[in-house]
Amino acid sequence: MNYKNGRDVLPPSLLRELQKYVNGELVYIPRLDEQRARWGEVSGTRKLLAERNRDICRLYAAGSTVAELERKYHLSAESIRKIIVKSRRQPIVGGGVHVDSTYAPGTYSRSTLR
Repeated sequence: MNYKNGRDVLPPSLLRELQKYVNGELVYIPRLDEQRARWGEVSGTRKLLAERNRDICRLYAAGSTVAELERKYHLSAESIRKIIVKSRRQPIVGGGVHVDSTYAPGTYSRSTLR
């Protein structure tokens, strides 16, 4: 975020009006909602976590256990389970949602996932 002098970017009438409320103080003006980046988009964290989660699901599908993934990724067993269950509920190309009723939210037990 860059500092900008109000004299350089605001019309004089708006500057005078703002000075009535915040004379000489710093003011943060947030971006419009449609111009704001979502969490992790600018830093790349969102992309890295999505990639990690795909890897977790791929390894689980290939036979890795939750305990193995827990150790490899330094996450709790519950976090690993949530990632796996969430991946099964992702939208399918062409519409609909892939839902395996065994893994619907609140219906799986610890023994359901290996």
